[in-house]
Amino acid sequence: MDIAVSYHETVTKLQGLDRSAQGPFDRLDWFALLESPLFAVAQRSDEVVMLPLQRSDEGLESLTYFFSFTWRPRGDDPELLETLAADLRGKTHALTLAPLPDEDGSATQLEQALRSAGWIVSREPCDENHVLPVGGRSFSEYWAQRPGKMRTTLKRKAKKVEVEILTRFDEAAWADYQAIYAESWKPEEERSDILEAFARAEGQAGRIRLGIARAGGVPVAAQFWTVENATAYIHKLAHIEAAKPLSAGTTLSAALFEHVIDADGVDLVDFGTGSDAYKRDWMEVNRPRYRLTALDWRQPRAWPALAKMLVRRLAPHNRAS
Repeated sequence: MDIAVSYHETVTKLQGLDRSAQGPFDRLDWFALLESPLFAVAQRSDEVVMLPLQRSDEGLESLTYFFSFTWRPRGDDPELLETLAADLRGKTHALTLAPLPDEDGSATQLEQALRSAGWIVSREPCDENHVLPVGGRSFSEYWAQRPGKMRTTLKRKAKKVEVEILTRFDEAAWADYQAIYAESWKPEEERSDILEAFARAEGQAGRIRLGIARAGGVPVAAQFWTVENATAYIHKLAHIEAAKPLSAGTTLSAALFEHVIDADGVDLVDFGTGSDAYKRDWMEVNRPRYRLTALDWRQPRAWPALAKMLVRRLAPHNRAS
Protein backbone atom coordinates (compact mmCIF):
# COMPACT_ATOMS: atom_id res chain seq x y z
CA MET A 1 0.00 0.00 0.00
CA ASP A 2 1.24 3.48 -0.89
CA ILE A 3 2.47 5.86 1.78
CA ALA A 4 0.78 9.27 1.87
CA VAL A 5 2.74 12.27 3.15
CA SER A 6 0.95 15.43 4.25
CA TYR A 7 1.65 18.65 6.17
CA HIS A 8 -0.70 20.47 8.53
CA GLU A 9 -0.56 23.78 10.39
CA THR A 10 -3.26 22.88 12.94
CA VAL A 11 -4.11 19.74 14.92
CA THR A 12 -7.65 19.62 13.49
CA LYS A 13 -7.04 16.66 11.17
CA LEU A 14 -4.71 14.81 13.55
CA GLN A 15 -7.08 13.88 16.38
CA GLY A 16 -6.65 10.12 16.00
CA LEU A 17 -2.95 10.40 16.86
CA ASP A 18 -3.56 11.08 20.55
CA ARG A 19 -4.06 7.39 21.24
CA SER A 20 -0.27 6.93 21.07
CA ALA A 21 0.64 9.85 23.34
CA GLN A 22 3.09 8.80 26.05
CA GLY A 23 3.14 11.96 28.16
CA PRO A 24 2.20 15.64 28.37
CA PHE A 25 4.60 16.75 25.64
CA ASP A 26 3.33 14.18 23.14
CA ARG A 27 -0.31 15.27 23.20
CA LEU A 28 -2.06 17.28 20.53
CA ASP A 29 -3.60 19.65 23.07
CA TRP A 30 -0.05 20.59 24.12
CA PHE A 31 1.05 21.24 20.53
CA ALA A 32 -2.09 23.33 19.97
CA LEU A 33 -0.78 25.85 22.53
CA LEU A 34 2.43 26.50 20.57
CA GLU A 35 3.10 28.89 17.72
CA SER A 36 3.86 28.32 14.02
CA PRO A 37 3.51 24.53 13.99
CA LEU A 38 4.08 22.33 10.97
CA PHE A 39 2.96 18.74 11.50
CA ALA A 40 4.67 16.40 9.03
CA VAL A 41 2.69 13.17 8.64
CA ALA A 42 3.31 9.89 6.81
CA GLN A 43 0.46 7.38 6.73
CA ARG A 44 -0.20 3.92 5.37
CA SER A 45 -3.58 2.42 6.24
CA ASP A 46 -3.80 2.62 10.07
CA GLU A 47 -0.05 3.16 10.56
CA VAL A 48 0.94 6.80 11.12
CA VAL A 49 4.16 8.67 11.90
CA MET A 50 4.11 12.36 12.74
CA LEU A 51 6.88 14.86 13.41
CA PRO A 52 5.71 17.99 15.28
CA LEU A 53 7.88 20.78 13.85
CA GLN A 54 8.09 24.55 13.78
CA ARG A 55 9.71 27.02 11.42
CA SER A 56 12.86 28.92 12.35
CA ASP A 57 15.40 31.13 10.61
CA GLU A 58 17.69 28.09 10.28
CA GLY A 59 15.10 25.70 8.80
CA LEU A 60 12.70 23.44 10.67
CA GLU A 61 13.07 22.44 14.33
CA SER A 62 11.23 20.52 17.03
CA LEU A 63 7.90 21.94 18.14
CA THR A 64 8.77 22.55 21.79
CA TYR A 65 8.62 25.19 24.49
CA PHE A 66 11.34 26.03 27.00
CA PHE A 67 9.94 23.74 29.72
CA SER A 68 9.33 20.75 27.42
CA PHE A 69 10.98 17.70 28.96
CA THR A 70 11.26 15.79 25.71
CA TRP A 71 10.44 15.65 22.02
CA ARG A 72 10.13 12.58 19.83
CA PRO A 73 8.39 11.33 16.68
CA ARG A 74 4.82 10.15 17.11
CA GLY A 75 4.80 6.59 15.80
CA ASP A 76 7.76 4.30 15.15
CA ASP A 77 7.24 2.57 11.79
CA PRO A 78 10.74 2.65 10.20
CA GLU A 79 9.52 2.78 6.59
CA LEU A 80 7.08 5.62 7.30
CA LEU A 81 9.74 7.52 9.21
CA GLU A 82 12.28 7.20 6.40
CA THR A 83 9.69 8.21 3.78
CA LEU A 84 8.79 11.28 5.79
CA ALA A 85 12.46 12.15 6.33
CA ALA A 86 13.06 11.99 2.57
CA ASP A 87 10.02 14.13 1.79
CA LEU A 88 11.16 16.80 4.25
CA ARG A 89 14.14 17.58 1.98
CA GLY A 90 11.60 19.31 -0.22
CA LYS A 91 10.51 21.51 2.71
CA THR A 92 13.81 22.63 4.21
CA HIS A 93 17.59 22.41 4.00
CA ALA A 94 18.07 21.85 7.74
CA LEU A 95 16.41 20.08 10.67
CA THR A 96 17.26 20.65 14.35
CA LEU A 97 15.54 18.09 16.57
CA ALA A 98 15.81 18.07 20.38
CA PRO A 99 15.56 17.11 23.22
CA LEU A 100 15.33 13.50 22.05
CA PRO A 101 15.31 10.55 24.47
CA ASP A 102 17.00 7.30 23.58
CA GLU A 103 15.95 5.04 26.43
CA ASP A 104 13.04 4.20 24.11
CA GLY A 105 15.21 4.22 20.98
CA SER A 106 13.74 7.46 19.59
CA ALA A 107 17.03 9.24 18.90
CA THR A 108 18.67 6.22 17.29
CA GLN A 109 15.68 5.35 15.11
CA LEU A 110 15.24 8.92 13.90
CA GLU A 111 18.96 9.30 13.22
CA GLN A 112 18.95 6.12 11.12
CA ALA A 113 15.87 7.25 9.19
CA LEU A 114 17.41 10.64 8.39
CA ARG A 115 20.70 9.10 7.23
CA SER A 116 18.86 6.56 5.07
CA ALA A 117 16.85 9.40 3.54
CA GLY A 118 20.02 11.20 2.43
CA TRP A 119 20.57 13.75 5.21
CA ILE A 120 23.98 14.39 6.76
CA VAL A 121 23.35 14.01 10.48
CA SER A 122 25.16 15.12 13.62
CA ARG A 123 24.11 13.73 16.98
CA GLU A 124 25.23 15.23 20.29
CA PRO A 125 24.10 15.26 23.92
CA CYS A 126 22.21 18.47 24.67
CA ASP A 127 20.72 17.98 28.13
CA GLU A 128 20.02 15.48 30.89
CA ASN A 129 16.84 14.16 32.45
CA HIS A 130 16.67 13.13 36.12
CA VAL A 131 14.10 10.49 37.07
CA LEU A 132 13.14 8.35 40.04
CA PRO A 133 11.99 4.77 39.36
CA VAL A 134 9.85 4.16 42.45
CA GLY A 135 10.29 0.39 42.28
CA GLY A 136 7.31 -0.40 44.50
CA ARG A 137 8.66 1.57 47.47
CA SER A 138 6.47 3.57 49.82
CA PHE A 139 7.40 7.18 50.43
CA SER A 140 8.85 6.32 53.84
CA GLU A 141 11.08 3.66 52.26
CA TYR A 142 12.19 6.10 49.55
CA TRP A 143 12.80 8.87 52.09
CA ALA A 144 14.92 6.61 54.30
CA GLN A 145 17.33 6.32 51.36
CA ARG A 146 17.77 10.08 50.84
CA PRO A 147 20.92 11.92 51.96
CA GLY A 148 21.07 12.53 55.70
CA LYS A 149 21.22 16.30 55.27
CA MET A 150 17.86 16.29 53.44
CA ARG A 151 16.21 14.15 56.09
CA THR A 152 17.58 16.31 58.88
CA THR A 153 16.41 19.51 57.14
CA LEU A 154 12.88 18.18 56.79
CA LYS A 155 12.78 17.01 60.40
CA ARG A 156 13.87 20.43 61.66
CA LYS A 157 11.91 22.67 59.28
CA ALA A 158 8.72 20.81 58.31
CA LYS A 159 6.62 22.40 61.09
CA LYS A 160 7.61 25.92 60.06
CA VAL A 161 5.31 25.88 57.00
CA GLU A 162 1.84 24.60 56.16
CA VAL A 163 1.46 22.65 52.92
CA GLU A 164 -1.58 22.44 50.64
CA ILE A 165 -1.77 20.11 47.63
CA LEU A 166 -4.53 20.73 45.10
CA THR A 167 -5.66 18.23 42.46
CA ARG A 168 -7.63 20.82 40.51
CA PHE A 169 -6.81 24.18 38.97
CA ASP A 170 -7.55 26.91 41.51
CA GLU A 171 -7.45 30.60 40.61
CA ALA A 172 -6.22 31.77 44.02
CA ALA A 173 -3.54 29.08 44.24
CA TRP A 174 -2.32 29.89 40.73
CA ALA A 175 -2.14 33.57 41.65
CA ASP A 176 -0.02 32.52 44.66
CA TYR A 177 2.25 30.50 42.37
CA GLN A 178 2.71 33.50 40.05
CA ALA A 179 3.48 35.84 42.94
CA ILE A 180 6.03 33.42 44.41
CA TYR A 181 7.66 32.89 41.01
CA ALA A 182 7.95 36.65 40.51
CA GLU A 183 9.88 36.95 43.81
CA SER A 184 12.04 33.88 43.24
CA TRP A 185 15.46 33.41 41.65
CA LYS A 186 13.85 32.19 38.43
CA PRO A 187 14.07 34.32 35.24
CA GLU A 188 10.91 35.96 33.97
CA GLU A 189 8.91 33.79 31.58
CA GLU A 190 8.27 35.33 28.17
CA ARG A 191 5.01 33.46 27.61
CA SER A 192 3.58 32.62 31.02
CA ASP A 193 0.17 32.42 29.33
CA ILE A 194 1.23 29.14 27.68
CA LEU A 195 2.13 27.64 31.07
CA GLU A 196 -1.18 28.82 32.54
CA ALA A 197 -3.20 27.42 29.63
CA PHE A 198 -1.37 24.12 30.07
CA ALA A 199 -2.04 24.12 33.83
CA ARG A 200 -5.74 24.84 33.29
CA ALA A 201 -6.04 21.98 30.81
CA GLU A 202 -4.21 19.60 33.17
CA GLY A 203 -6.53 20.69 35.99
CA GLN A 204 -9.62 20.04 33.89
CA ALA A 205 -8.30 16.56 33.06
CA GLY A 206 -7.59 15.81 36.73
CA ARG A 207 -3.86 15.51 36.19
CA ILE A 208 -2.62 18.60 38.06
CA ARG A 209 -0.86 18.49 41.43
CA LEU A 210 -0.37 22.09 42.59
CA GLY A 211 1.45 22.53 45.88
CA ILE A 212 1.64 25.71 47.96
CA ALA A 213 3.64 26.16 51.18
CA ARG A 214 2.72 29.00 53.54
CA ALA A 215 4.46 30.47 56.56
CA GLY A 216 2.12 32.30 58.90
CA GLY A 217 -0.49 32.22 56.15
CA VAL A 218 1.82 33.87 53.60
CA PRO A 219 2.65 31.82 50.45
CA VAL A 220 6.42 31.25 50.29
CA ALA A 221 6.90 28.26 47.94
CA ALA A 222 4.97 26.71 45.07
CA GLN A 223 5.32 23.71 42.77
CA PHE A 224 3.40 22.62 39.68
CA TRP A 225 3.35 18.88 38.95
CA THR A 226 1.16 16.63 36.80
CA VAL A 227 0.43 12.91 36.96
CA GLU A 228 -0.52 10.58 34.11
CA ASN A 229 0.18 7.03 32.96
CA ALA A 230 1.78 6.19 36.32
CA THR A 231 4.34 9.00 35.94
CA ALA A 232 4.60 12.23 37.93
CA TYR A 233 6.12 15.19 36.08
CA ILE A 234 7.70 18.07 38.01
CA HIS A 235 7.19 21.11 35.79
CA LYS A 236 7.83 24.18 37.91
CA LEU A 237 9.06 25.00 41.39
CA ALA A 238 9.92 28.28 43.06
CA HIS A 239 10.32 29.82 46.48
CA ILE A 240 10.65 33.37 47.75
CA GLU A 241 14.31 34.15 48.34
CA ALA A 242 13.58 35.90 51.65
CA ALA A 243 12.01 32.68 52.95
CA LYS A 244 14.97 30.46 52.02
CA PRO A 245 15.94 29.83 55.69
CA LEU A 246 12.58 28.08 56.17
CA SER A 247 13.53 25.36 53.64
CA ALA A 248 9.93 25.53 52.44
CA GLY A 249 10.95 24.09 49.06
CA THR A 250 12.28 20.92 50.67
CA THR A 251 9.16 20.52 52.81
CA LEU A 252 6.87 21.07 49.83
CA SER A 253 8.83 18.70 47.59
CA ALA A 254 8.71 15.97 50.24
CA ALA A 255 4.94 16.41 50.59
CA LEU A 256 4.41 16.15 46.84
CA PHE A 257 6.69 13.11 46.55
CA GLU A 258 4.69 11.48 49.33
CA HIS A 259 1.41 12.32 47.58
CA VAL A 260 2.35 10.96 44.15
CA ILE A 261 4.04 7.84 45.54
CA ASP A 262 1.54 6.85 48.24
CA ALA A 263 -1.74 8.37 46.99
CA ASP A 264 -1.30 8.36 43.20
CA GLY A 265 0.80 5.20 43.13
CA VAL A 266 3.17 6.34 40.37
CA ASP A 267 5.97 4.15 39.06
CA LEU A 268 8.21 7.01 37.95
CA VAL A 269 8.88 10.62 38.97
CA ASP A 270 10.34 12.78 36.18
CA PHE A 271 12.23 15.94 37.22
CA GLY A 272 12.59 17.21 33.66
CA THR A 273 15.78 18.49 32.11
CA GLY A 274 18.70 20.42 33.56
CA SER A 275 21.93 19.66 35.39
CA ASP A 276 20.91 21.23 38.72
CA ALA A 277 22.87 19.51 41.49
CA TYR A 278 19.90 19.35 43.88
CA LYS A 279 18.02 17.06 41.49
CA ARG A 280 20.55 14.31 42.14
CA ASP A 281 19.54 14.24 45.82
CA TRP A 282 15.91 13.54 44.93
CA MET A 283 16.36 11.33 41.89
CA GLU A 284 18.31 8.15 41.18
CA VAL A 285 18.71 7.88 37.39
CA ASN A 286 20.12 10.40 34.92
CA ARG A 287 19.11 9.92 31.28
CA PRO A 288 20.79 11.84 28.40
CA ARG A 289 18.86 13.94 25.91
CA TYR A 290 20.15 14.37 22.38
CA ARG A 291 20.09 16.90 19.56
CA LEU A 292 20.04 15.76 15.93
CA THR A 293 21.14 18.29 13.32
CA ALA A 294 20.31 17.11 9.81
CA LEU A 295 21.56 18.98 6.72
CA ASP A 296 20.77 18.40 3.05
CA TRP A 297 24.12 18.69 1.22
CA ARG A 298 22.31 19.10 -2.11
CA GLN A 299 21.07 22.57 -1.12
CA PRO A 300 23.55 25.50 -1.11
CA ARG A 301 21.78 27.03 1.90
CA ALA A 302 23.06 24.09 3.97
CA TRP A 303 26.73 24.49 2.98
CA PRO A 304 27.79 27.04 5.65
CA ALA A 305 26.31 24.86 8.39
CA LEU A 306 27.91 21.78 6.82
CA ALA A 307 31.31 23.49 6.91
CA LYS A 308 30.88 24.25 10.62
CA MET A 309 29.79 20.66 11.26
CA LEU A 310 32.92 19.38 9.51
CA VAL A 311 35.17 21.69 11.55
CA ARG A 312 33.60 20.43 14.80
CA ARG A 313 34.12 16.83 13.75
CA LEU A 314 37.77 17.45 12.87
CA ALA A 315 38.53 19.45 16.02
CA PRO A 316 38.97 16.44 18.40
CA HIS A 317 41.23 14.77 15.81
CA ASN A 318 43.39 17.90 15.50
CA ARG A 319 43.72 18.20 19.28
CA ALA A 320 44.74 14.54 19.56
CA SER A 321 47.45 14.93 16.94
